Amino acid sequence: MSKTESKQDKDPSSSSASVTLAELSSLLAEHRKAISADFKSSFEALTTPLDGLNSTVAGHGERIGSLEDNSNEVDRRLQHLENACSTLQQDNVLLKTKLADLEGRSRRQNIRIIGLPESLEGPRPTAFFSQLLVDVFGKEVLSSPPELDRAHRSLAPKPAAGDKPRPVIVRLHHFQVKDLLIREARRRGELFYKEHKIRLYEDYRSDVLKERAEYKSSMAELYKRGQAPYYPPQRREEMDPVCFGG
Repeated sequence: MSKTESKQDKDPSSSSASVTLAELSSLLAEHRKAISADFKSSFEALTTPLDGLNSTVAGHGERIGSLEDNSNEVDRRLQHLENACSTLQQDNVLLKTKLADLEGRSRRQNIRIIGLPESLEGPRPTAFFSQLLVDVFGKEVLSSPPELDRAHRSLAPKPAAGDKPRPVIVRLHHFQVKDLLIREARRRGELFYKEHKIRLYEDYRSDVLKERAEYKSSMAELYKRGQAPYYPPQRREEMDPVCFGG
């Protein structure tokens, strides 16, 4: 018997240890395969949801890019609209100013007569009011009935019996005659047609009347003193009247 065989016979634990290591190696290999298979299965299970997420994220990216492009286009169009709106506002202010000027010029030859009963003028108002002006102011002021372009009541509904009559608007053909009548009416203070007390004014625009109403008491005092108020054209509502001798 050899020495090696003699040692193995003497040490039985070495054979047992050698078998145990083999079994452990086999078990480890099996565990590696099992773990590898589990990881592979898990990765494969995650791959499909991740592919879906990637697709969703890509779709969201495209939609966000489209929204950004649309937002830029909306901003551009909004800026264009704001510029156009600003231009239209400036044009509107200019047109309103021109319209107010034209309306004022169209009224320059008008007078308003207050206090005449309704229907007093009959079917021929132009002829009636032309003669009325002569009767009120006398032949020393008007040597003949003045030429009128038109004469009519204000366009408000006809009042009921006993209510305040509508003003009469008369357009004289010559501005100089209108100016003469206004000055004479201011000089006399009170005017009468038969038994009716009447008043005669210039036919101002509504906005001008509103501005003048703010200085009504001051203007009355100036007229009493024989002075005529003058309003500078710019921002009249914020400025005091400038007075010149009448």
